[in-house]
Amino acid sequence: MTRRELHVPAGHELGEDLSRSQRIFYAVMRALIAGGARLWFRLEVHGRENIPATGPFIVSPIHRSNVDTPLLAPITRRRLRYMGKESLWTSRFGGWFLTSLGGFPVERGTADRDALRASMTVIERGEPLVMFPEGTRQSGPEIAKVFDGPSYVACRTGAPILPVGIGGSERAMAKGSKWVRPVKIVIVVGTPITPPPKGENGRVPRRAVREVTSQLAVAIQALFDEAQALAGSPNRHG
Repeated sequence: MTRRELHVPAGHELGEDLSRSQRIFYAVMRALIAGGARLWFRLEVHGRENIPATGPFIVSPIHRSNVDTPLLAPITRRRLRYMGKESLWTSRFGGWFLTSLGGFPVERGTADRDALRASMTVIERGEPLVMFPEGTRQSGPEIAKVFDGPSYVACRTGAPILPVGIGGSERAMAKGSKWVRPVKIVIVVGTPITPPPKGENGRVPRRAVREVTSQLAVAIQALFDEAQALAGSPNRHG
């Protein structure tokens, strides 16, 4: 699929800034999502004090349900950015809608460097970016393999990573489910993980990226366990 076949508002191919009308639309949708989540899921958010008030950062949550993505919006009034598969931008309205909500298209099946380049563009503009470190939705109480994407972007840009645990979302809408159950969901935002400084050559060793990834995996598992317990969901310990 070529870029010309996608309905991406001009200037937003790699996550550029949104117009005033799109910002207003995002604020309204965020308020609706937050209000609806409090009513339907009795949503609680812990650790908001860990979210930077300014500057870029990378939100790295556990991923157990389709509701995870919209439920991240209430954690901060700042506009979060998300990458999505290009096929979601095939209609004009869909393209405008997703872009207004902070999304930007990345072609699946191509080199990962394209997605990473788009991610770094968002970070370099000073915006918060969501990157699911497990890649796609997983199941169960144990964190799946964590990829180096968030750590790589963090190490290249210097942006901190915010590990996030989401408890109860799999019970609300498990993978393959068509229904959203009104169960309690709790989000716990952890302490930011600061990447190591670049070396004299301006690069970060692969070893350093892997160390940040390992640190991120441990943090997310602990936050996931905490969020599950607060939500009243079974965890890996029982």
